[in-house]
Amino acid sequence: MTQHLDTLDGQAGARRHFRYFDYVMAAFVAILLLSNLIGAAKLATLGGWTFGAGIMFFPISYVIGDVLTEVYGYANARRCVWAGFAALLFMAFMSWVVVALPPAAGWDGQGAYESVFGSTWRIVAASVIAFWAGEFVNSFVLAKMKILTAGKQLWTRTIGSTLFGQAVDSLIFYPIAFLGIWSTGQVLTVMVTNWLLKVLWEALLTPVTYAVVGWLKRREGVDVFDRGTDFSPFAKAK
Repeated sequence: MTQHLDTLDGQAGARRHFRYFDYVMAAFVAILLLSNLIGAAKLATLGGWTFGAGIMFFPISYVIGDVLTEVYGYANARRCVWAGFAALLFMAFMSWVVVALPPAAGWDGQGAYESVFGSTWRIVAASVIAFWAGEFVNSFVLAKMKILTAGKQLWTRTIGSTLFGQAVDSLIFYPIAFLGIWSTGQVLTVMVTNWLLKVLWEALLTPVTYAVVGWLKRREGVDVFDRGTDFSPFAKAK
């Protein structure tokens, strides 16, 4: 039986012990790190469409973000966003340290290593800022829409929140990372194309989102509504 909970500054959801929350958070952070590490700086073309390669998997982090907010509430989703933010910062720091270490005599892989892991400060800054802002917008919009729709029509809030969250993400990431490196036309084309593709990804994954959300709500026995929640990203966990 699923218990519908209203939050008081996020307390109703945050104080419970969930069986699967840690696993969902781990998946969220893992996909976030891998998509930023492997695909962020590569341009790819398929069928005449030019896009950043990271789009193949990065939108899954938004799907998981939707699941976190929908099932566990904004306060718990906020914890995951901050965990992802910290993980991105550590990944950037570790990459910088490892790339900067002098290579051993006879090892000729430094150039290739730098090309893969030596992201510029612009890409690192763009990734971290865009993720932070986009995920909080995504979670905020979904939580508010859940109240507005009384918990019905899940697809409207998963797609609606992605429209706004991914728009903020793309508007921040591509200009900071690539304006002046790529042509302005390329930046605008990739920014708009990736935004549309991310929203399309969300729409295509809607059946999967429904299945995961339904399964988690049944297994956790909870469905959190963020009435009374403090939506500040900097609010203290209860």
